[in-house]
Amino acid sequence: MPFYYGFDIYYLILILPAFLFGLWAQNQVTHNFNKYSKIGNMRGMTGAEAAEYILRQNGIYDVEIRRISGNLTDNFNPKNKTINLSDGVYASTSIAAVGVAAHEAGHAVQHAVNYKPIRIREMIIPVTQIGSWLYLPIIMLGFIFSAQYLIDIGILLFATLAVFQLVTLPVEFNASDRAIRTLEGSGILYGEEVSGAKKVLRAAALTYVAALVSSLAQLLRLILLFGGRRRD
Repeated sequence: MPFYYGFDIYYLILILPAFLFGLWAQNQVTHNFNKYSKIGNMRGMTGAEAAEYILRQNGIYDVEIRRISGNLTDNFNPKNKTINLSDGVYASTSIAAVGVAAHEAGHAVQHAVNYKPIRIREMIIPVTQIGSWLYLPIIMLGFIFSAQYLIDIGILLFATLAVFQLVTLPVEFNASDRAIRTLEGSGILYGEEVSGAKKVLRAAALTYVAALVSSLAQLLRLILLFGGRRRD
């Protein structure tokens, strides 16, 4: 195995760059959200109002918009059909708030029109949860008992996490595209306001790209470390 003086070289060349990319992506989210959270939209529409407008425009009347605590904890919950907007988004009239709220409304629209990638993502969630819990213990057991089949099973379980991240990308990009098209087409945001909302949502999308890169880097590391082991 490629360990030098007790150090995993694959961590240095795979995991560390992915980690740094993730930090940069998160910094972009914080920077753009903070910048455009200080600029109000011309119509004075709040995040909650923007989300409700998008729902109504798409004939959706069974989704409730709620206020939740936290910072950038916004989400759409398909189980109870709620759009949950954080304190900095729900009642704010900022460009950033409207963009984030519209994005979550975009997820609600995806469910309403039966957007296939979001259905696929929901179908594999139970498998990815199992994979995230069991992959490492199974790999370690395989390593301890020199059971390559257990190691391979553990690696396959972790691979489901990468698949989940991959399926998540079109879901998130599509929700943002729907949000921007509606915000611009309906006149909720104008000119530079649209540009600001795009920057906020593109920065947020980078975090999902970073999550995929991180998962792929870890998967490759596991394969390189353990995938080639065989019993003598």
